[in-house]
Amino acid sequence: MSKISIIAKLTAAEGMADELRAKLGDLIAAADEESGLEIYSAHVDPNDGNVFYFFELYTDADALAVHGKGERMKVAMGALGKGVLAGRPEVSILEPVVAKGMDL
Repeated sequence: MSKISIIAKLTAAEGMADELRAKLGDLIAAADEESGLEIYSAHVDPNDGNVFYFFELYTDADALAVHGKGERMKVAMGALGKGVLAGRPEVSILEPVVAKGMDL
């Protein structure tokens, strides 16, 4: 099976960038309950502080299938839906080709 990566773009609702940043920290903390999740990192666009990106790397499709199903992750993801985001996240599901320091 191949690894799977995700890049997700999240845009904060007007005036909610700081709150979104804090909630992203909650998501990162909850990610430790997902054993097939190898990388789960949040990033802010240096040119637009309202735009954040997630980079995620999963061991395989089975690991991706359980993403968000744990109790802590459900709570953390649910908190994003309470007026923090300007709209739905833009999600791209990808197959990694090459990465330094990692067997794909």
